[in-house]
Amino acid sequence: MELESMPKFLENKTILVTGATGFLAKVFVEKILRVQPNVRRLYLLIRAPDLPSATQRLHNEVIGKELFKVVREKSGVNLDSFISEKVVAVPGDVSNENLGVTDSTLRNNMWKEIDIILNSAASTSFDERYDVALGINTFGALHVLGFARNCINLKVLLHVSTAYVCGEKKGQILESPFKMEETLNGSSSLDIKVEKQVVEEYLNNLRGQGATNKAITSTMKDLGIKSMQNLITTLEITLNTHKKFGISGEFCVSFSELILYLEFLSKKSKEILMQANMVVNCMIVAMVAYANQPSEIILHVGSSWRNPIKFSRLRNVIIRYFAENPLVSNNGKSIRVEEVTVLSSMASFRAYMAIRYLMPLKVFQIANAVICQYYQDSIIDHKRKIKSVMRLAELYKPFVFFMGRFDDSNTEKLQMATSESGVDSHLFGFDPKCIDWEDYLMNTHIPGLINYALKI
Repeated sequence: MELESMPKFLENKTILVTGATGFLAKVFVEKILRVQPNVRRLYLLIRAPDLPSATQRLHNEVIGKELFKVVREKSGVNLDSFISEKVVAVPGDVSNENLGVTDSTLRNNMWKEIDIILNSAASTSFDERYDVALGINTFGALHVLGFARNCINLKVLLHVSTAYVCGEKKGQILESPFKMEETLNGSSSLDIKVEKQVVEEYLNNLRGQGATNKAITSTMKDLGIKSMQNLITTLEITLNTHKKFGISGEFCVSFSELILYLEFLSKKSKEILMQANMVVNCMIVAMVAYANQPSEIILHVGSSWRNPIKFSRLRNVIIRYFAENPLVSNNGKSIRVEEVTVLSSMASFRAYMAIRYLMPLKVFQIANAVICQYYQDSIIDHKRKIKSVMRLAELYKPFVFFMGRFDDSNTEKLQMATSESGVDSHLFGFDPKCIDWEDYLMNTHIPGLINYALKI
């Protein structure tokens, strides 16, 4: 595999990014603007009803973030002109055909200009309404594919998803695509059009019964929990039909950073962590390596195979961090972090919570000790909180007790090719073996969560 310079490849290229206000997409956009300011254009698809709204979201939720500090410093007073020249906010929605781009002139220009498509639009909520999740995560992929078919100069289509599209598989999980209509449990074929009809019937029945918006939302969430285990992979399944249309493409399954601060951590499970910059580096290298190749490549970008970290170690690092760097509650006292209770099954967790439900609410360990007490003045109904925790526990159960390990042979080959070529490998490294987990968690990840997620 021969690789050309990544910045050189990106020069004068036009890229469409869906889900542009999302976490990973913002990191991608910043990297492109920083390493190749001579990129021709970045079309950022932003869910918005019109151009002014999309432009406002672009500046508030993307360019205005501290992430773009280096780009801002390099551009200086010319940042606004630089952004206006290189970045185009496109109001739209992947749930709709043509990605909801209603301006025909803009749409035709995009079809003529686009060289690369990065599809990162998705609902990442584990408690999403089924109709919303189906529209974005499943039909959104189909609409991206339809849009890509019209891009006459398209060189690569890169789709990003999460680790958990594999469902609840155990053991080694290979970098292999799904076939059309294949389901996770192998029980029956899957027809997404039928699923769409089911959703529409549910909604029509609820509206016909005069259900409130709150009741509709609750019902559709419950339907989503029951249905998404099979449909969660439909997004991959749909995109794998791209060969029928002669599109050169590849797919990158990225493992965004996910830390589950829950009390019932499994003793055996391994956390699936990957530094976001490494995921983006791999995405860019993959674009270069597989451009103009009629191939179908799955890349697992994660650490569970070559540099795993167990939940138990993660838990210990978190405890140590907050013991050494205690947060301060509203009354000015340091919040003491106690040793966490580790429960190995949902049954033991339910029993444990049942006892606590009848007891006065006391400070939860780790996240609850650190987070919930900090906001204790806003906690009014203890029972409601316990009920909410139980629902979250059920939602996160497949991920907390996940026992799979993701093979990354394709990613390793790409990493080796990058290293051997010596082309910009210092700028685009993504080898998980080089991560020192304790140093990363103590000095980067946890402080980042406190500063930017909790905003403390």
